[in-house]
Amino acid sequence: MEWILPVIIIVAVLILVFRNIVIVPQATQYVVERLGKYNRTWGAGLHMKVPFIERISKKMTLKEQVLDTPPQPVITKDNVTMQIDSIIYYHIFDATLFAYGAVDPIFALGNLSATTLRNIIGELSLDETLTSRDTINGKLTVTLDDATDRWGIKVTRVELKNIMPPAEIRASMEKEMKAERDRRQTVLEAEGHKQAVITRAEGERQAMVLAAEGERDAKIARAEGEAKAIYLAKKAEADGLKALKEACADAAVLELKRYEALIKMADGHAAKIVIPTDAVQLTKQNVLFSETTGLGDVTEPAPEAPEADKVDVCCDTKY
Repeated sequence: MEWILPVIIIVAVLILVFRNIVIVPQATQYVVERLGKYNRTWGAGLHMKVPFIERISKKMTLKEQVLDTPPQPVITKDNVTMQIDSIIYYHIFDATLFAYGAVDPIFALGNLSATTLRNIIGELSLDETLTSRDTINGKLTVTLDDATDRWGIKVTRVELKNIMPPAEIRASMEKEMKAERDRRQTVLEAEGHKQAVITRAEGERQAMVLAAEGERDAKIARAEGEAKAIYLAKKAEADGLKALKEACADAAVLELKRYEALIKMADGHAAKIVIPTDAVQLTKQNVLFSETTGLGDVTEPAPEAPEADKVDVCCDTKY
């Protein structure tokens, strides 16, 4: 039975050792006190504390946390009372300061947020408060972050969750918003009507321009056709004269062709045609040549007149 006591002592020692082995999770810090006095801060990992002398006084997470503050009554610069609640995003960066900096740092952070919010809103009017959320958030974040550094708290962001003006102010704002929407609707309708008139006028103008361009193109095409026809006619006539010239036609043939052209120019209407002197002279020569040679004379000679009866002087004389 002598071995029972050592076994009991060994088992007790092992139990005591295992009970004083502490594993600190990630993103967590433990504050260790020795005989009631701060001794050290444990980070994530395996640690051993001295039994009966040391104890863990605080276990704090370093993760980002959210503090949702209740609605706070604030008064604006133009004496409008409204309810505003905010959300604070923070995390603990120093467990020692958080454990010994304030009795209740989270409660202190909420009260500090309320007082700071009242100070900021007191410098703004109602309209500025409703339209300056980003400015208010930035001022709150800077002020709270500076004030909570000695508590081991880092304020990363502050957001205004809700802004609730009084009921009569909300009713006035709804009426104003409705009037503004009616005004925008009227402006949009007028703008649409104006745009429709402009579009219609632009369409009519484009139609007139297209019609004028079509008529112009038709006239141009018609004129080009007539010019082409005249050109072809003249070219045909020039080709005919060239063929006559290449066939060694004499002056008389060419003169006849000229007469034909004059006849075509007259076109059966009463017209005065001036014939050059050389053409008249050539015509006379042609007539003289025809009378001399008898060529080209298609007129039959006139019948000879019957001779008159000769009078017999001897017999037909009456005395």
